[in-house]
Amino acid sequence: MQVAITCRHGSISQDMRDYITRKSEKVVRYLGEVSEIDVTIDFEGGRANVEMLVEIEGYHTIVAHVEGEDAGATFDKTLSKMEQQVHRYKEKSRDHRRDKPVSEVARLAEEKQEQQDSSDD
Repeated sequence: MQVAITCRHGSISQDMRDYITRKSEKVVRYLGEVSEIDVTIDFEGGRANVEMLVEIEGYHTIVAHVEGEDAGATFDKTLSKMEQQVHRYKEKSRDHRRDKPVSEVARLAEEKQEQQDSSDD
């Protein structure tokens, strides 16, 4: 997996680049099929815009964007937003067909009640 960090109209230190890379790789822990992570930091008039794109198996991209004063704090907020979106994506893609339908649960409850009634007689 590749983490690409781009800075526009400014620069960040190597320590900050290492921090962003290390923290961004945690997204893979939630979602194994991540192929690429792009982090773009745009400095405009004392403000930092951080955009994070997570590409999933080359066909789906999740985007998080936050604007703030400090690049590090803004990145942390962006990462938190991304983790929420990845969690939501994972929940949607999970196979829910193994859950029993409501009609089947009701039927099983009725059968159980009938068995209890017949054993009481």
